[in-house]
Amino acid sequence: MKKGEILRGTVAYVEFPDKGIVPLENGKQAVVKHVLPGQEITFRVRKIRKGKCEGQLLSVERKAPQELAESPCIHFGACGGCAYQNLSYEDQLALKGEQVRRLLAPVLPEDSYLWEGVKESPRQFGYRNKMEFTFGDAYKDGPLVLGMHGRGSFYDIVSVTDCQIVDEDYRKILRCVERYFRERQVPFYHRMRHTGYLRHLLVRKAVKTGQILIDLVTAAPEEQVLPEPEQALLAGMVDALNGLELEGSIAGILHTRNDSVADTITDQGTEILQGADYFEEELLGLRFRITPFSFFQTNSLGAEVLYQTARDYIGDVLTDRADKVVFDLYSGTGTIAQMLSAVAKKVVGVEIVEEAVEAARENAKLNGLTNCEFIAGDVLKVLDTIEDKPDFIVLDPPRDGIHPKALDKIITYGVERMVYISCKPTSLARDLEILLARGYGVERVCCVDMFPATGNIETVCLFSKK
Repeated sequence: MKKGEILRGTVAYVEFPDKGIVPLENGKQAVVKHVLPGQEITFRVRKIRKGKCEGQLLSVERKAPQELAESPCIHFGACGGCAYQNLSYEDQLALKGEQVRRLLAPVLPEDSYLWEGVKESPRQFGYRNKMEFTFGDAYKDGPLVLGMHGRGSFYDIVSVTDCQIVDEDYRKILRCVERYFRERQVPFYHRMRHTGYLRHLLVRKAVKTGQILIDLVTAAPEEQVLPEPEQALLAGMVDALNGLELEGSIAGILHTRNDSVADTITDQGTEILQGADYFEEELLGLRFRITPFSFFQTNSLGAEVLYQTARDYIGDVLTDRADKVVFDLYSGTGTIAQMLSAVAKKVVGVEIVEEAVEAARENAKLNGLTNCEFIAGDVLKVLDTIEDKPDFIVLDPPRDGIHPKALDKIITYGVERMVYISCKPTSLARDLEILLARGYGVERVCCVDMFPATGNIETVCLFSKK
């Protein structure tokens, strides 16, 4: 086996999030992305390290037994947004559940906790309440397109006018904006040359209220780049969008400036072209005001399942709310904290992003909640300044998990039980090992599929002191 060699093999299983394991001769194995268990594939060796090689998929020679004859999305395979459109939803859930259990197994024996399976998303298609589309060209020096990055590509943009994980309003908006700027030959921002104008289109839509927020993200216009003055060009886009027949209603149309060289959406100033700079969504009877860049679960109906699961775990413990204090650490815009306010005397949320904390405070006022306190700062530092002592702790960290020193402080509180909500099970497995070593055990584990057709999954764990 050597770099560049072309090999053939059968995928034994797929590790989270998208790593197919292909056994080779002499006990070695290859890791190949974008495959399914049971597929026979041909791949090229890209890297070799410690007896394990990384391969690039070239072709699928034989489909997996459970693989669909045809994907429900015409963009699947070219677009990098989805991983499992070629599986039935039942098989997607089974695959994700197996991946999580495989990650937990080295530190958590299967007979030591209650495995409650994977709860499905209420919607398999059209479930997303947020999409970030990117401007580019269909091919080198080709026509303007607006869509998603191609699978495994940093440069190629795939037009996704029939994307299945959003509803028809998203598709209409995407087609409208792409057509409007293509007809006027407005250039996209070239990520290597750092020239051009159009960068991203951010669309957010509430499932419950139907409100839509649209934000065009551009670089500062250079001389002679635009076919007409910028404000006239933006006004024309607004008119085009208002001419659409949508199921939802447009709450606001915005324009954000981003001159950063990084291929990410950075807010360097946002102006309102029409309406408001926020929209509102409802979850479990509470209302939330969401700004363009504030964090909010991308699957509203799935979020209700996730938060209800966490609330059920906590409600089983907090039988007497009269004197119970709950810490919601890494609280984001305070969604979980507000969900828990009904089963606690007080909820203290800690979040490092100040904009998110301000949104949490505003949302608590919007819902008439007086027992929620939100603190801006790093959990590692803020815990030293809080006078309240928790009776229960909810952890919902970012993808990289919890800083070891912060986890040590959390453990030091000695609460009888904690709930850990993880969007990346590999990080959960790492933190789990520390918690188990420090005297906690796992009572219940449940997954919630917030991201159908993709490789991502949310995991909820209930910990208790041994």
